[in-house]
Amino acid sequence: MTRPETSPDKNDRLLKYGLIGTVVVALCCFTPILVVLLGAVGLSVLLGWLDIVLLPTLAIFLGITLYALWRRQRIS
Repeated sequence: MTRPETSPDKNDRLLKYGLIGTVVVALCCFTPILVVLLGAVGLSVLLGWLDIVLLPTLAIFLGITLYALWRRQRIS
């Protein structure tokens, strides 16, 4: 059984999206950027839901990044 070849561009794109998503969500989790932004536009009522949304999103993007790194190592 042959393994389908995946292009390095696809792996690099997945890694890029994972890293960008991780950095953006980490900035929103660990700094008051999102709190200030939501307060400025009048959506401060959503601040109570930030932990429910941001922490799982951070875990998902970290998982995507780790998966892309694992695929890159396995293919090389």
